[in-house]
Amino acid sequence: MKTLRTPDERFVGLPDFAFEPRYVEVGTPDDPDGVAIRVAFLDEGPSDAAPVLLMHGEPSWSFLYRHMIPVLVERGHRVIAPDLVGFGRSDKPTEQSDHTYARQVEWMRQVVVEHLDLSDATFFGQDWGGLVGLRVVASAPERFARLVVGNTGLPEGTGRISEAFLAWQKFSQETEDFPVGAIISGGCANRLPPEVVAAYDAPFPDDAYKAGARIFPTLVPTTPEDPGGVANQAAWKVLEAFDRPVLCAFSDGDPITRGGDRPFRERIPGAAGQTHVTIEGGGHFLQEDKGPELATVIADFVEATT
Repeated sequence: MKTLRTPDERFVGLPDFAFEPRYVEVGTPDDPDGVAIRVAFLDEGPSDAAPVLLMHGEPSWSFLYRHMIPVLVERGHRVIAPDLVGFGRSDKPTEQSDHTYARQVEWMRQVVVEHLDLSDATFFGQDWGGLVGLRVVASAPERFARLVVGNTGLPEGTGRISEAFLAWQKFSQETEDFPVGAIISGGCANRLPPEVVAAYDAPFPDDAYKAGARIFPTLVPTTPEDPGGVANQAAWKVLEAFDRPVLCAFSDGDPITRGGDRPFRERIPGAAGQTHVTIEGGGHFLQEDKGPELATVIADFVEATT
């Protein structure tokens, strides 16, 4: 496996993003070359506080949480926001085949469980942050005190595949230009200013860095026999026994995940009886549209369930 590392100067002067990155190295058990991969993460707030783990999705990075982290820190929380492998400041394997669903889960499991050794954690995941992060939760449920999910899912490959999603998969593989910042802007309730679009483009100097961003749409399980679907079915078995508090905080303006809160509310015991929240005025990337409001929802939920 070969990897690229985005030059540090690409991250200088990003708007509202003065957080200091930290790094750990993870391995890939099925990589014959034994290449160590550097994973970046943010770690803000008091080190002895119970952590809030914020997981981003496709094709964003921890910059997505810049308006949420200060709110959560002010409420007394330690906040950890990793960059998935292939995104942000994390290393970027150069071949699309290097990026598998199973590897993404294993890389994040090593970060959360082995390196950071998190416990009593509150999880929040959006988009692929849920697809990857909930698998990490299922691998070590005892480490998590509560879950919050927004605009995400854990597909088992049994649902109907929309034409829009099939078009998104086709676009990711066939387009000559994969404009990350513009894609994220298009997934927000309002178009993002140029400097924010540029910040989402920053991790990707050229297309050679985008193998992960391009392949992710094709990794979503679409059949029950898909390896990711089989693994997600096993993860659901764990979640169906998770009786600690679970909150859904989906936005009202995301056609991609509309109705996606229902499986969490119906299948996870900890979601029963909770006052689930709809974030009004938020698009798919609700962290951009309603970040401080979402952070307040998370902080209030922690307070109410501690």
